[in-house]
Amino acid sequence: MASAKNQNTTAAARRAKLEEARRKERSRERRVRIITIGASVAVVLALVAGGGYLVYQANEKKEKEQQAKISPVTGERTWDKLTQKHVEKKIDYPMTPPVGGDHSQVWMNCNADVYTEEIANENAVHSLEHGAVWVTYNDEASDADVKALTKKVESTPYSLMSPVKNQKDPLMLSAWGKQVTVDSASDDRVAQFFTKYVQGPQTPEPGAACTGGLDK
Repeated sequence: MASAKNQNTTAAARRAKLEEARRKERSRERRVRIITIGASVAVVLALVAGGGYLVYQANEKKEKEQQAKISPVTGERTWDKLTQKHVEKKIDYPMTPPVGGDHSQVWMNCNADVYTEEIANENAVHSLEHGAVWVTYNDEASDADVKALTKKVESTPYSLMSPVKNQKDPLMLSAWGKQVTVDSASDDRVAQFFTKYVQGPQTPEPGAACTGGLDK
């Protein structure tokens, strides 16, 4: 009788231990699920927040570009009613560098092209007609500014750069009918001028080639 009682007690103890082990396992599984769900939610929230920030950045960049396009460039000079005839002679332009007028039938390549020697005005003006921005500098420009503007041009299709020794200011930017003197390569007007006038509304022949012309 006592032996049967002891057996029952032992069996009950084993069942209790088994139930306790099962309870602990269920508790552990619940904790794992909670941690997993929490981590998943955190990842989703991070992705949503990151995506929202990227969208915000993209919208902000677009707004800045649109603002740059509609805002006047401080200090900019404008020439209207410029002629566009193709000629085979040297032209005495009324401004240096020229921003438009009659020009050679062959353009200077302006697909992010940087020239280290002076180029013919008549060819460069044809590039402006195609919607290029022409960056020019004289001997007073600093090496650092020339280097920085070179990098800018080399990364911008429909732009070209060359020295113009007899221009009145160290750094100048020109487009068809438009021109501005900038203080340095970091001048905010550099980015604004590029945004506004690379293939901008002033372009007489938008989409015309900037390759297949002269390369020196």
